[in-house]
Amino acid sequence: MDDHWRASIIDSEIQQRQEEGYDVAALRDRFERSGASGLSVEAYESFWQELDALPAPRAFPYEEPSDLEDIRALRPEGPRRIKLSLAEDVLADKMLGAWLGRCAGCLAGKPVEGWPRERIRQYLEAGNEYPLAGYMPYILAAPEESRVRPQVQPWTRGYISEAPRDDDTDYTILGLHIVERHGRDFTTEDVAQEWLETLPYLRTYTAERIAYHNLVLGLEPPATATYRNPYREWIGAQIRADGFGYVNPGDLQLAAEYGWRDARLSHVKNGIYGEMWAAAMIAAAFTTDDIEKIIRIGLSEIPANCRLAEALGRSMAAFSTHPTWEQAWDELLQLYGGYHRVHTINNAVIVALGLLYGRGDFSKTVSIAVMGGLDTDCNGATAGSVIGAMLGAKRIPEAYVAPLNNTLRSAVFGYDGTRISDLAKRTLAVARSK
Repeated sequence: MDDHWRASIIDSEIQQRQEEGYDVAALRDRFERSGASGLSVEAYESFWQELDALPAPRAFPYEEPSDLEDIRALRPEGPRRIKLSLAEDVLADKMLGAWLGRCAGCLAGKPVEGWPRERIRQYLEAGNEYPLAGYMPYILAAPEESRVRPQVQPWTRGYISEAPRDDDTDYTILGLHIVERHGRDFTTEDVAQEWLETLPYLRTYTAERIAYHNLVLGLEPPATATYRNPYREWIGAQIRADGFGYVNPGDLQLAAEYGWRDARLSHVKNGIYGEMWAAAMIAAAFTTDDIEKIIRIGLSEIPANCRLAEALGRSMAAFSTHPTWEQAWDELLQLYGGYHRVHTINNAVIVALGLLYGRGDFSKTVSIAVMGGLDTDCNGATAGSVIGAMLGAKRIPEAYVAPLNNTLRSAVFGYDGTRISDLAKRTLAVARSK
């Protein structure tokens, strides 16, 4: 770890503590005056000691526990479980739709990952491609400041030959693998074992990489999520939810619980809630085509008075007020634009807007989730997973399905080049095993 990386870690931790309600004003001022572009080992350790010694917030208006029973005690009312009354072929089609939706949604956002929406719009308008419809085009006429890198050309429309490797799909595979290998009573420790055995360290990022490092140091959950991990409420857990929703169609509470068991390895509070929300939404998407109901069901599995629930509630209110997603996102950015571009909360808002303004149309749903910017591959994947499970594979446009050639690349050991249809069949077998 060099001086600049140490400074980045401390800067992120100060921001994280501020978002959790801590008074960090004096510490931030001292950090910025000390030469925040780089920190010695001694200064780095000193800042961590000060951060760990901060007094607990006194007037924080949210209730945000990380323990499962405490989370459940603060949930709003919900159905918890919806009886699944689907013919076998219909459920199979929805399962394949969920997998295809995730792969396609991820790929739609992959070429512009991390971009703000203004840059995405400028890029698309240069090719007369705004609003986006389908996979991202490769636009040579785009201004230099808004141009995609040449390396992403294989991920763009007309050049795609498979679903490329991405952490957003690695974890979907890993979720299925965990339940297949360890059964429905799998634990967070089982998740940790599978990370160490099947997931390359350099294919993990932010909170997951810190948690992986902490495992190697000998820490156990939940300390793996909390020890010097400034990314513990970022989006990493939310992108791991899908497999747990797939194997529990209609069982909303259990899908959320599986998400909790997985998330607590690397995340706390809203980082955990993002995975629980997404898993419950996906489990619900197998049972209804009412998008607002799906989002509310997801919310029924997390604390009613947490920052994520507040942001998603405001997203639904904005949908009822504004005729376009752009207008709604403008309003919500005033509230949530200060979060890091890969935080759970602001990206969950974009997912919700994609689902709401997509109005049941696969292409519009995924495209809005991508055009909103920030963590575009994550948001396209989550929105695609929900809408894919709701619609089923037969109703996903062929323009999204055919280029994938039924092939998913992966860094998860033993899964590279897997047929997407085979993953869906295996997932269906697990879902039917209850």
